[in-house]
Amino acid sequence: MELRQLRYFLAVAEELHFTRAAERLCIGQPPLSYTIQQLEEELGVRLFLRTKRSVQLTDAGRHLMKKAYELVQLADQTKRLARQLSNGEVGELNIGFTSSTPLTELFSELIQKHRQAFPAVRLIFKELSTAKQLAALEKGELDLGFLRPEFSDNLATSALAQIAFVHLRTDPLMVALPAGHPLSGRQEIYLKDLMLEGFVMYPATAGTSIYKQIYMLCANDGFMPNVVQEAAEASTLIGLVAAGIGITILPACFDRIQLAGVCYQPLKDVQAKTSLLLAHQQCSLPAGRALLIAQFLALAMSHVTLPHSSQECKV
Repeated sequence: MELRQLRYFLAVAEELHFTRAAERLCIGQPPLSYTIQQLEEELGVRLFLRTKRSVQLTDAGRHLMKKAYELVQLADQTKRLARQLSNGEVGELNIGFTSSTPLTELFSELIQKHRQAFPAVRLIFKELSTAKQLAALEKGELDLGFLRPEFSDNLATSALAQIAFVHLRTDPLMVALPAGHPLSGRQEIYLKDLMLEGFVMYPATAGTSIYKQIYMLCANDGFMPNVVQEAAEASTLIGLVAAGIGITILPACFDRIQLAGVCYQPLKDVQAKTSLLLAHQQCSLPAGRALLIAQFLALAMSHVTLPHSSQECKV
């Protein structure tokens, strides 16, 4: 049984007239009659009772009509789905992000625009540190990742060779101070001013890029941070600052977390800044998935205003 035979059968069943059905199908009546006859022979039942004046469905014809509608509809849905897949209109993307990413306007605007443009593409989000995102991208567990530059010298070059990075924005680093701290009233604060302060920081095992960056920046100024407390979440770090445990350094977008007892001040050091990158696989991917990723990247780059932002860069 062919799909074409079912479509011909439905036309006759709806019209109950071979000539009108043939005109509707834009074919001649003889080939239509022949196709119906073939279908009846294949099924071994009469589908129509024909006289010179009328065409009526048999009981078998009425039962087939219901099933034929379902089969034709399913075939049309399958064809439509295949077309949407080839056009990148349906599917899913696994996207990683660091804890600071949702605090940027760019992220929220981009996700909203993508949902509007591709409502049938499912976005699956996973909050992961930069190091964990790079590992997941290498394994193919993530398609895209919003992350910060990685400052480790131990990264496998073979892993990075499979990943491309697009610069989205640059964020200054800020210091979070307890309210009333002697430095809170200063208009300019440099890293060297924090030399004697107690730091609350992410643990080294958290895999965050900011941990390594703080150590690198402090080392360039001739000291190591005095870590008095560790916490795995940025909100916890800020809460510890509010409690007077110490100070912490974070990307400036975290100043959206307004907590009583905390004062935010930007660092004036030229190198005290970080970038938000969009990482993606650049190895060979199935056409459908590659198209979904390409569409997301194109939309992301269209939302970046900095002149150099849409250029590919290295971690």
